[in-house]
Amino acid sequence: MSVHPQPAPAIRAVPATTPFVAPEELARRVGRSTLVRLGANESAFGPSPKAIAAMQAALPLISHYADPESVDLRTALAARHGCKIENIVVGSGVDELLGLICRTYGALGDPVLMSHGSYATFAFQVRGHGLDLHTVPPFSDGGIDVEAMLVRARELQPKIVYLANPDNPSGTFIDGDAVARLRDGLPPDTLFVLDEAYADFVTIGSLLPPGIDERTIRLYTFSKMYGMAGARIGYALASRDAIATFQKIRNHFGVNRTAQIGALAALEDQAFAKHVVAEVVRGRDEYQAFAARIGVRTLPSQTNFVCFEVGTRQAAEAMMHALLERGVFVRKPGEPPINGFIRVTVGTPEERELFYEHFSAALDALRERVS
Repeated sequence: MSVHPQPAPAIRAVPATTPFVAPEELARRVGRSTLVRLGANESAFGPSPKAIAAMQAALPLISHYADPESVDLRTALAARHGCKIENIVVGSGVDELLGLICRTYGALGDPVLMSHGSYATFAFQVRGHGLDLHTVPPFSDGGIDVEAMLVRARELQPKIVYLANPDNPSGTFIDGDAVARLRDGLPPDTLFVLDEAYADFVTIGSLLPPGIDERTIRLYTFSKMYGMAGARIGYALASRDAIATFQKIRNHFGVNRTAQIGALAALEDQAFAKHVVAEVVRGRDEYQAFAARIGVRTLPSQTNFVCFEVGTRQAAEAMMHALLERGVFVRKPGEPPINGFIRVTVGTPEERELFYEHFSAALDALRERVS
């Protein structure tokens, strides 16, 4: 038997998987060069023109490393959030920061708790770092059951509790009072990770009030409202001690120079950011009105996407593939109780019209086959 280097046991135990198949690959599979991109919750409205100009101006100096401390950006973020620069760490998107949190606060086999079916990348990071994932069933609409989370946390005594609010993939939202109740009811040595990637789109209810808490890490991104998903840049707010601990092991040159400059310019262009939010809210309402007209249930959403009910898991998968054949890229929640839905990003008015046309035709075909 040949002998060769093997991965660590915790990594060998992780099943082989590709968490997300890129739309570029999906386009190749159906013989298309492009797709209407309504599946990855990117911003259909792009980044601020000021951010684009700042990044273009910065390109001649791409030969220079980025500032590893992101001082200019962290200074602006601290002013925006009413905290100190020492309370902020910048990373290459929320996904990298989730991995950093797992590395920093979880030892091999430590229990971690989240709502079943919530943001799949966190579960991917937990398993990839050898932690022990536990989940709590959500409500029938995919929303987070705070009371069940509290009961399970008291039983499990987890090292980390994760909450995406608003949730992805359901789009549902928990009011700030309920979030505070969850945070305050956790065991004293449990870290509360609050992923607020979609918080900019909340129009009904209130977020957890601002402030730095010793047991809480809050995560934000430039991928959604600011339209910079491809730049891969996000940040976390946490205690000075937590940020200092991240400093020991984070990838100090992980955020590229152009992304830092673009993020700073985007942050300064709040007029454009408000325009994007208004367009998303308009499109979100339009999606729900369209669904009501054709007799399709949608889930309440406080994000830049809406979930449309198709039926069974198989029916939702058939719809997703039918839309792909028609050149429209969407995704679907992977876990029950909402795996019979497809999840559709709010597109531009033109993209929405294309979606209505193709979804209606595919739905008619699906209903005809079933009948």
